[in-house]
Amino acid sequence: MRNLTRKTILTAIASIWILFSFLAVTTYDSKISYLFAALTLISMCLMGIALKDITQTKHSLLRNYPLIGRLRFVFEEERSKIQQYFIEHDTNGTPYNREKRSDVYQKAKGELNTVPFGTQIDVYKPGYEFIKHSLYPKNIKDISEPRVTIGNKFCKQPYSASILNISAMSFGALSDVAIKSLNGGAKLGNFFHNTGEGGLSEYHLQGGDICFQFGTGYFGAGETIDGVRYFSEKAFKQNAKRVEVKLIEVKLSQGSKPGLGGILPAKKNSEEIAKIRGIEPNIEVISPPSHTAFSNATEMLSFIKKLRVLSDGKPIGIKMCVGDFDEVDELIKMMSVKNIYPDFITIDGSEGGTGSAPLVFTNSVGTPLVDALIFINETLKKYNLRNEIKIIASGKASTSFDIVKLIALGADMVNAARAFMLSLGCIQARECNSNTCPVGIATQNKSLTAGLDHTQKNVRVFNYHKNIIHEVKELMAAMGITYLSKLSPKNINIRVDEKNVKTYA
Repeated sequence: MRNLTRKTILTAIASIWILFSFLAVTTYDSKISYLFAALTLISMCLMGIALKDITQTKHSLLRNYPLIGRLRFVFEEERSKIQQYFIEHDTNGTPYNREKRSDVYQKAKGELNTVPFGTQIDVYKPGYEFIKHSLYPKNIKDISEPRVTIGNKFCKQPYSASILNISAMSFGALSDVAIKSLNGGAKLGNFFHNTGEGGLSEYHLQGGDICFQFGTGYFGAGETIDGVRYFSEKAFKQNAKRVEVKLIEVKLSQGSKPGLGGILPAKKNSEEIAKIRGIEPNIEVISPPSHTAFSNATEMLSFIKKLRVLSDGKPIGIKMCVGDFDEVDELIKMMSVKNIYPDFITIDGSEGGTGSAPLVFTNSVGTPLVDALIFINETLKKYNLRNEIKIIASGKASTSFDIVKLIALGADMVNAARAFMLSLGCIQARECNSNTCPVGIATQNKSLTAGLDHTQKNVRVFNYHKNIIHEVKELMAAMGITYLSKLSPKNINIRVDEKNVKTYA
């Protein structure tokens, strides 16, 4: 069968080649003759590819089915797009289904944001979540935009934050135009933009408020000594004292790859990015899994105290995907004992993350956001620190219900990454790690980033934020509350089976 397949394909191509060659020579009309000559050349190329497939030893499929076996790779390459556009339903796509993507697009574009003919969700399926409205709803005009002050008694420069902000995405992971657009949108909407661990670039400085993050690679806050990255007071102060920087965040781990350092593919590590990070260009950059500045809870708290001094009293926070509960409990207990603690803790759920990571870490390591959020909230209460430390929740939030739910479960505010990428025009092509993002967001390929216009995309970022905050206020009005502090786990209902609904309380 295999030999028959090979012979059939080669015979067919050879026959076509001979036929077009004969017609090219014998046809009197010069234009048609040129056409057959071109077809002859194409058939010669196809014959060459088929012979190459037969003689190579890497792919058995191509050896057995030369030329036509290549269709498998074409369909495999385009599988996610075919799935997204032609196969999946409005509510079954992942990570974000079409309904949720469309919700972000419509808010970002300021388009009609309603749906006809009722819900497509099975409301009797276990896992369905909802809130209950009040018999006596409030007037939305009586509800102010919810904002949260970050900064405890040790903080000299507290910051008034929106309840929705841009989560950590580095320049390098995202393009320069994408970063400019995000920060421009943050400026228009008066919310903050987290730099991610890739350092603070000129593209972040478009006037929007900044949360300056650094991780184990200390990009923008460190130096390299004998091939090892260390924290540098000089480098840190240079960025931390910028007027645009309103908050500082130390990344311990992130949702997509907890326990691993960040990964910057070599294709994305341009000379410009390498200069900003203080590293060698055109090589894959893998940050170490742990910090060199501290190795235990006591040292971490001393480091936080040090950062507060070096930044002239700006809010200091830590970001983590919650892992070992005992270790986290020990850390928070130590905060209480030593009376040293950060102004905020950002919790990254294991389901979140724009960064590329090994499949096993993405799927099977770390605590999901809801479980982590409830644990952190209760642990802070246990050690009488809940009023001192704000909680930022980050993990697949894109709708107003997501925000209300997370705040009800213990968060003070929410960070979103992929939702803001969608507001820029991300089509969920899932090519973020290959430098081939077709819409120019998650790539350093200039021919692709040319498709983004930051003077228009920043308005979409602003629109998405503005419209989702308005929708949060609409939900608050429907629930009969004027302050988000009135929310609690009892406000969020979840169906546990066909006959029973419980609250998160």
